[in-house]
Amino acid sequence: MLYFITNRKLVSSGGLVRVIKEAVRGGVDAIILREKDLTYKELLPLAAEIKKITQDTNTALIVNRNLTVAKEINAEGYHTGFQEFMETKPSFEGFLGVSVHSVEEGILAEKQGAGYLLAGHVFETDCKKGVKPRGLRFIEEMRRETTIPIIALGGITPENAQKTIKTGAKGIAVMSSIMTAKDPYTLTQIFKSKLR
Repeated sequence: MLYFITNRKLVSSGGLVRVIKEAVRGGVDAIILREKDLTYKELLPLAAEIKKITQDTNTALIVNRNLTVAKEINAEGYHTGFQEFMETKPSFEGFLGVSVHSVEEGILAEKQGAGYLLAGHVFETDCKKGVKPRGLRFIEEMRRETTIPIIALGGITPENAQKTIKTGAKGIAVMSSIMTAKDPYTLTQIFKSKLR
C-alpha cells in the first residue's frame, strides 16, 4: 500500500491538483489530504475537487483533521493525531487513521478503535530535521504489539521501501518526494513496483 500525504507548500511546479492527478494515475492507494492551515471554507472546495479526481479509481481519499469536511465530501477516510483521537473519540464510517510516535500510542489507538496507524518517523527526513529517527525496530515492535495495519512514514525512498515492508508495515507513506518530484507519475510507479 502506498499512501501519499499532501503538502501544497512543497510543490515545485504546476500546483497541488496536478501532482495529485499524476499520483492517482501512477496508482497511489490513498491520499491523505493534510493541509492543516486551511480553514473549513478553504479546505472544502479543495477536498471536493480531489474527490472528483479519485472517484471511480482505486485511490482512497482520506481527510486529515477535519471531520466535517471528510463527512461532507464522503471521503473514504479520516485521519488525525493521537492526542486529538484519544480526546475526541471521532466516529467515522470508513478508514479511521491515527498518527502515532510510540508503541504505547499504537496500542492505545487500536483499543480506542483506530483502523490503521501512521507510524514514524522511520528514517532521517528533512521534514523532521535534527530529530532522531525511530528506525525499523520501531515498526517491528509495533507489529508485535498491535493487529491493525501499520503505514510506515518518514524518509522512505524507493531504495528502503521493501525493507520497511519486510519489517511488518502494511504500507508506506510518502510526502516530500512525490510533492517535489518533476514527474510524480513515474515516481509513484517506481514506489508501487518496490511494494509488489
